[in-house]
Parts: sequence; C-alpha cells; structure tokens
Amino acid sequence: MNVEIVNLKSNYEKKEVSSFLNQFHLNYDETVDYSIVIRNNDDIVATASKTKNIIKCFAVDDSMRGEGLTNILVTNLLNKIFEEGMLHTFVFTKPSNIDIFKGVGFSLVSQTDKVALLEIGTTSIDKTIDNIITKYNIDINLEKAILIMNCNPFTLGHQYLIEKASKENHQVLVFIVEEDKSSFPFIDRIDLVKKGTSHLKNVIVLPGTEYIISSATFPNYFLRKEDDSLIEYIKLDVTITGEHFCKKLGISKRYIGEEPYCKVTEKYNEIMLEILGKFGVDVVLVPRKESDNMAISASTVRKYMREDNYDAIKKIVPPTTYEFLISEKGREIAEKIKSHNSAH
Repeated sequence: MNVEIVNLKSNYEKKEVSSFLNQFHLNYDETVDYSIVIRNNDDIVATASKTKNIIKCFAVDDSMRGEGLTNILVTNLLNKIFEEGMLHTFVFTKPSNIDIFKGVGFSLVSQTDKVALLEIGTTSIDKTIDNIITKYNIDINLEKAILIMNCNPFTLGHQYLIEKASKENHQVLVFIVEEDKSSFPFIDRIDLVKKGTSHLKNVIVLPGTEYIISSATFPNYFLRKEDDSLIEYIKLDVTITGEHFCKKLGISKRYIGEEPYCKVTEKYNEIMLEILGKFGVDVVLVPRKESDNMAISASTVRKYMREDNYDAIKKIVPPTTYEFLISEKGREIAEKIKSHNSAH
C-alpha cells in the first residue's frame, strides 16, 4: 500500500478522490489545501484532506478497517499541519468516526446527530474558556447574556441590540467573530465595537475564538452557501455555544436581531431557537433598528461604500465607525470592497 499526495491542480485526481468519498455519502470540499490517499493495487482504499488546521473528507474502505490506515492518514496530516506552524488541529467527521479519532488522541468538542467536531493539540475548548474567565475576570455565578456578532462594520443596529441587552442584564458578553474572512479585518471590527460600546459599563467585548462561527464550526457562514451541510454546520455551531460557552460562563440569554436580508443568518436564528433551550438559554429575538423605514445592516453600509455615499452611511453608524470609514485605512477597505464582489 502506498500513501500519495493528491495533485490539487489535477481535476482527474480530485475527481478520483471525490468518487471514492461519494461511496460514503461524503462530498469533496473544494476549500482543501492538502489531500492524501492510500492505494492498494492502484485503487484508493483511504483518503483524508485538510483546510489549514482542519482535517476533513476522511474515509476508509470497510474492507481495510483494522489495518491502521487511520493512524497513517492522521499522522501524515498532523505532521503537515505542524510543519505549517499550527499546534492545534480539528477534525470534522461523522459521529460514527468519533471512537476512531479518540483512539488516535483526539477529544470530542461537540456533536449533532450527523456531524462531530474533535480536536487535538496544545489548546482545547476547556482551556480556552478558562482563559476567558481569568483574563476578563468573569464571575460565572452572575447571570449574563451573550451576543455573537461579525460587525462588518459596526452599525447603529449592532449598538442598539447591545444597548438593549445591557439594560436588561447584569452583564453582557459580546463575542466578535475572529475569523478574518470579512471585508473589515478582525482587529478593526473588534476595535470599533469596543469604541461604540465604551459607554456601557456592564458590557465585555471579546474575540470569538476558533469555536464560534469559524471555519471549523461554520464555514458556510463565510461562503453564504446554502447546501445540504448548512443545517448541520449551524446545529454544530449553536450546540458548541450552548454546551460549552453558555454552560461554563453562566449565560442564560442570547440576544439576536431579526434577519430580513440574509437567508443563512435567518436559518441560523431559526435553529438557535430550537437548540439553545435544551441548555437553559432563552433566545431574545429583537426587531431590527430602522433608518428611513429600512432595517439597518452592515451589508447596506458596504453597499453605500461602493457608491461613495458617505452621507447615507453617517445616518446608520456610530460616530466612531464613521470616523474610521473616512480615515485612510477605511478608504483602503472601501477600495477593496469596490473591487471584490463578496457577500462579506
């Protein structure tokens, strides 16, 4: 048996891997940056791929179970990930494979009825949450609310939602999506939220970590892709939030804004209402703040940026956001938005 690296520039080789995965009702993920196969007499009998530090598209032919192929695949991919300077790895797989990956050192993060996320490395979800508690001096016994936002960029709509949560709760934790796949870099997005909420003394703004709306938990969020996997990604992401963050940080409410524009976020809200109740978390759905009879949204701000309509922008963002948008860095982001037709 031979281990081979798949030439990702070869449509033939990718199609061969895709056909093998289809036997297991799995799809080949076009975002992968490294794939390997194990062959027996020229036929693929096992494969696995990765996107950055996420192992996916894993399958082993039933006839080869017990032959140690999982160990070979995982060791190869972990070595590659380590070579690329990453010390923490996720695997996204079917629940039926949980014991297989636990057998080679992975720990379960969360699972739904159809998907599971496991991890291995120098950090873990428990360590991450413990670090949040220590760094931000969070009293886990104090009832609190959570908001999870991208803020691309921060608008008066975001500010309104946080202000409402601030009035109705002892403490509010606002997690900003850390994944850098939006028009506005994470460092600027979180800074704008901190500046736009500095008057709210019971609000803590913090990074979303790898466990909240990230490539590992919810890649469709960034692709705005509505396919068969969307529901499972949403269920997994919401389950992680409820099972780990809400439970361990003493969170009893999650605030969300109504979503009149984006179908992915609308579906996310719908599933959230179903799942978070299982973890004792109330979902508070708040009607969007409006301007000129239209719901305020970050996508509208980006649309106005494409049109150089800064008078319209000024009406729907806090002064701190507006100051950033007319700054040199803000103008640079505007030029990128104009040249890229991205959903984010």
